[in-house]
Amino acid sequence: MATHIVRSWTGVTAKSNVSSYLAHLRDETIPQLRALPGFLGLQVLQRSTADEEEFRVQTTWQSRASIHAFAGDDLEIAVVPPAAQAILKRFDDQVEHFEVVISCPQHDNSSS
Repeated sequence: MATHIVRSWTGVTAKSNVSSYLAHLRDETIPQLRALPGFLGLQVLQRSTADEEEFRVQTTWQSRASIHAFAGDDLEIAVVPPAAQAILKRFDDQVEHFEVVISCPQHDNSSS
């Protein structure tokens, strides 16, 4: 069975930097990812704490081999460009990879 790979990484920013970080993702990161063969999609999850905003960025790839074009030789090292580092208070140095073993897209009821 063919599986996809999810690459997961977390960064934290001040509440005042949320719009800047999201703009960075939309304007710089997403267009770069879309240009890479094997990139299948991205999810950005957000969680508020008392004084910070945490983001979990999850990218989905066809295979570990397809991640190399984005991450380089060491797949476990987080790719955090200087522009993102300037916005974030802290971030994971390493990423986690998960194989997708079950995927259940929502059923489209619009044609019923």
